[in-house]
Amino acid sequence: MTGNAEPARGPAPARPGAHRAPARQQHQSRAEFRALYERLCGLAVDPGGGRGALAALTPETVRDAAAEVRSGRTVTLSSPVETGTAPDNPHPADHRLTSPPEAAADGSGLHFATDRFGMNVHGDADSHLDALCHVVYDGTLHGGVPAATVTADGATALSVEAAANGIVGRGVLLDIPRLRGVRWLEPGDHVTADDLAAAEAAQRVRVRAGDLLLVRVGHRRRRVETGPWNAAGSRAGLHPAAMEFLAERRVAVLGGDGNNDTAPSATDGVAFPVHVLGVHALGLHLLDYLQFEDLVPLCEQEGRWSFLCVVAPLRLPLATGSPVNPIAIL
Repeated sequence: MTGNAEPARGPAPARPGAHRAPARQQHQSRAEFRALYERLCGLAVDPGGGRGALAALTPETVRDAAAEVRSGRTVTLSSPVETGTAPDNPHPADHRLTSPPEAAADGSGLHFATDRFGMNVHGDADSHLDALCHVVYDGTLHGGVPAATVTADGATALSVEAAANGIVGRGVLLDIPRLRGVRWLEPGDHVTADDLAAAEAAQRVRVRAGDLLLVRVGHRRRRVETGPWNAAGSRAGLHPAAMEFLAERRVAVLGGDGNNDTAPSATDGVAFPVHVLGVHALGLHLLDYLQFEDLVPLCEQEGRWSFLCVVAPLRLPLATGSPVNPIAIL
């Protein structure tokens, strides 16, 4: 264990109903949002460097994160890619087997099974990473890069290629339904900065500079138990004001089991305020629609909520995002 590692201590589970934030917060006006946006732009880690907040991931932070590995257990934070149409997945991934040929059925000779795959990367069902070119706001990308750098042929700046060498760091999971003593947050509910701080205290962990912050709202559990719904119109997520917590802690990546943004939006005139504040203002790569249902019991068993986290997006030099299968290593 390094000097920066959190001590291995048992969790302090919240009692049902012990902490309940208001289900819905007052909408932000355009002026309030703009003031918050400009404040966060001033706190960006590396607005002109092309990697955004990933600049906080140094060889030293990676080495320290490796000290989180104790039991050696690994767990996926991704859901299986879905190829069926659903209310939250009107344009599902297309997976087709292109061989083996009919001749393979006779059992003689050598044959290869091959397939091809196509995906709507930024949908509301599959786990994916948003690159820094994904969010255009007031004619620019993160750091003032002109929106014209994104063309029909692809993104010539701030593409997912910024993460070509992988995203490796200390992951921290803050479980908000666990904090509130509920199975999941209902669609439309907000995670506040107070929720994040209270979850830290209840789970005996602290988010620090360079962390990959993962926030569970229970979206995936609700989807499994009640069935898919139109998540584009109604989902739980972070309140825009909670992004100040991330800026102050200087996190490197934000991930959630939903879209990270609440729907309906909490901000007048801005449909995805957390994406604007996270990707555009702070330079955060976002991980949307992960799943933490396999990770939570391992964290509870080991009595800790931090771990080594490895994210390896595909090498898509001109893409605005990538499907991902993040791995937590405990």
